[in-house]
Amino acid sequence: MSEVGNVLLVSDAALRSAAATAAGRSLAVAVAGTSLPVVECPDIETALARVGEAGPETIAGIVLVGPETVTALRSIDRDSRVLASLPDGVAVVGADGTIRWANARFCGWCGCDGVTERRLCDALGVAGGFGDGGDPVTAALRGATAPATTVRTADNRYFHLVAARLVVHDGPVGAAAAAEIAARCDAVVVSVREVTHTILEQQKRAAIHHAGQQLADLTPAELASMSVNERIDLLKSNILHYSRDLLQFDVVEIRLLDARTGRLEPLLAEGMQPEAEARVLYARPEHNGVTGYVAATGRSYHCIDTTKDPLYLEGCKGAKSSLTVPLTYHDAVIGTFNVESPEPGGFSPTDLQFLEIFARDVAVAINTLELLVAEKASTAAESIEAIHGAVALPVDDILNEAVNVMEKYIGHDADVVERLQKILRNARDIKLVIQKVGEKMAPSSAHTQLRQPQRPQLVGRRILVVDANEQVRASAHSHLERCGCIVETARDGGEALSMLRGAREGYDVILSDIRLPDMTGYDLLVRLQDRMPPGRFILMQEFGWDPGHSIVKARQSGSRLQLFKPFRVDQLLDTIERALQP
Repeated sequence: MSEVGNVLLVSDAALRSAAATAAGRSLAVAVAGTSLPVVECPDIETALARVGEAGPETIAGIVLVGPETVTALRSIDRDSRVLASLPDGVAVVGADGTIRWANARFCGWCGCDGVTERRLCDALGVAGGFGDGGDPVTAALRGATAPATTVRTADNRYFHLVAARLVVHDGPVGAAAAAEIAARCDAVVVSVREVTHTILEQQKRAAIHHAGQQLADLTPAELASMSVNERIDLLKSNILHYSRDLLQFDVVEIRLLDARTGRLEPLLAEGMQPEAEARVLYARPEHNGVTGYVAATGRSYHCIDTTKDPLYLEGCKGAKSSLTVPLTYHDAVIGTFNVESPEPGGFSPTDLQFLEIFARDVAVAINTLELLVAEKASTAAESIEAIHGAVALPVDDILNEAVNVMEKYIGHDADVVERLQKILRNARDIKLVIQKVGEKMAPSSAHTQLRQPQRPQLVGRRILVVDANEQVRASAHSHLERCGCIVETARDGGEALSMLRGAREGYDVILSDIRLPDMTGYDLLVRLQDRMPPGRFILMQEFGWDPGHSIVKARQSGSRLQLFKPFRVDQLLDTIERALQP
């Protein structure tokens, strides 16, 4: 005797021995294989239970040793508590395909006691029958391996059927009778288990996953034709649609986590009170409600009774229970998904499971949308920087020429001076207009994130860069304007002085090379001392080259800052920030 998996294989000799010692009636569940290997069962209750537990590829049939089999089954069904407590229904189907006997559980599913003399599919109410390939009774009667079958009834219930052949053998079970018993089939025992709840859960889980895939699924043509705001609105609309129609959640709130500030910003709110929607929440486990707790811990939270939960902050008026799950992407929390119910304990563990599944797809959709936004912002930023870089120095040339001409005409022709001043204003506005166009091409938040790290003290500062090297002047525009500075350049000291006289608002910081075509950097500093503090004047030089000792003289005059070329961007920004300090 040996054990393979969950099946006990018994030799022919062991079967004969078991049959010889049986008192009047013994029973065995035959296993598919050669020479009739079987599993011996002590009684019929155990055998019928085994039929439901084992698969069709394991159970080939049932051998009842003794007469009056159906009568014995009826007696057991009437008197035994075992069959009454089984989760399975059991039916015996005769060779003609009709039910000869069924236990109480099976009859209850059929809605009546009169199931005998009816076909199995008709008794269960299976619309359209089993079809050609799925009838386990027909397969078993033909001697084939009976398939396990799941069927749907007309009232949308699901049953799982497993069939095994039933052989009634009155004589002893010997080696000679083994082949006859294995080939013969007097009836079929069908074990029936209701799997409606399992099947519906599987269907809903599949529907939720399909819905999640559709949240941000757009064709290339749709992506090209839709703005970022339109894509966001489409995503929000899809989330609401599936939350209501598929998950049956009427009150929904989604917040996204700002990784820099820890603040949970509202993305979507349906059914929430206005004050709850506007509430400022952070990803912290305390004093920020259930939403803050879930965002901080990354764990789902089921609030069974809002009136007794210390974490709960009122969102929907009259809500008595809530579910909140984290939106996670690559194990990082990017937001929260909250639903609420007017009933205490209004959500089941299955609801929580479904919401967690849907939340994972929502997180993926949001991440995909953010990538699209970032891609568009990056493209816009690159385009704007390319345009800006192309016009920055020509605009500076216009400014220099206009200032020079204006200085010569002051006191001679007021109309010409006014026109020149207008040219100056328009030229300075060109770069600002380009910047505003760029911000319209991509969301400002994404555009800002693509910039270099924010330096608030540089935003709006007016910077004049004086250097004969065109590459230095172009780099100043590129690097400083990314931080929000207003940059103008001059090629020599004379242009710098003219620019300073023509700038009504002046400059916050001036950077000058120590050697200009018409004067030294120190000479320029001296001529500017009555116009701006020396501490706002920064000298630039190459390493080891200062023949006029401009650096030493500038320090003696109060200019304490200098840059050595070539310099890194962070050194440039740090030096300007130090110049702006009191």
